[in-house]
Amino acid sequence: MTSNLLKFTGLFFILLSCNTGKLNVIGDIANSLKEVSAAEYISSSNLIWVIEDAGNKNNLYGLNLNGNIIKDIDISNAENIDWEDLTSDSDGNIYIGDFGNNKGKRKTFTIYKVKNPANIVDKTTAEIITIEMPKKLKDEDYESFFLLNNYFYLFTKESGSFKVVKVANKIGKQKAELVTEFNLEGKHNKITSADISNDGKTVILLNHDKLWKISDFTADNFFKGHIEIVPFGHNSQKEGICFKTNNTILITDERQGSDGGNIYSLKLQP
Repeated sequence: MTSNLLKFTGLFFILLSCNTGKLNVIGDIANSLKEVSAAEYISSSNLIWVIEDAGNKNNLYGLNLNGNIIKDIDISNAENIDWEDLTSDSDGNIYIGDFGNNKGKRKTFTIYKVKNPANIVDKTTAEIITIEMPKKLKDEDYESFFLLNNYFYLFTKESGSFKVVKVANKIGKQKAELVTEFNLEGKHNKITSADISNDGKTVILLNHDKLWKISDFTADNFFKGHIEIVPFGHNSQKEGICFKTNNTILITDERQGSDGGNIYSLKLQP
């Protein structure tokens, strides 16, 4: 039996045996990727770009929608201290957020810019943005971000009130600025990934069992807009979310034994 047939068979049984609620399983991520911590889609490549969490390789992977590794790019001047999220710009460049800070002792926060990964064979060097956090925010754990109007917006991972800082998209050392502090209603509201639609009208924030859809905001006053909770009816360690179109999103979760390690799709209601 060929590897492709084995993969198809595995996905078939996943679809039969698992109740994934509102989420549709469209792909089974390659078994070699155990701790996928982010996802980003670039239409010019038709690939889902992913990374792994702390302690794994300093590599950027391009997957097809079935979850097969099509691109495996070694970023030779990068270090995976705690890679947490991905975002991209309209030119097809990918940005890697190395700003996870679980122990609260981190001194350097970094964003790596990988130019046009779709055109890279297997190795590259990244341009580097070093973030100087405000003193009171250096102990925070950042796990999600997106790019809007040439600023990165980083979200802290909190069980209660979280903070949002913004950083200019310029190579070199940049100072972060506190934008707002907000508390999402309900329990289990730690944000593990974030994205903004290509038209800039919708923000999505990911949790293990739901997302928050934010619309009707102006400038970066995100939480003065309309906030809607979208429950999945499914709980797993979801760490990656991105827009495929303005209404279709893709989600990835980490593999835990025989569970997870999938690519899901979800259609957002207008």
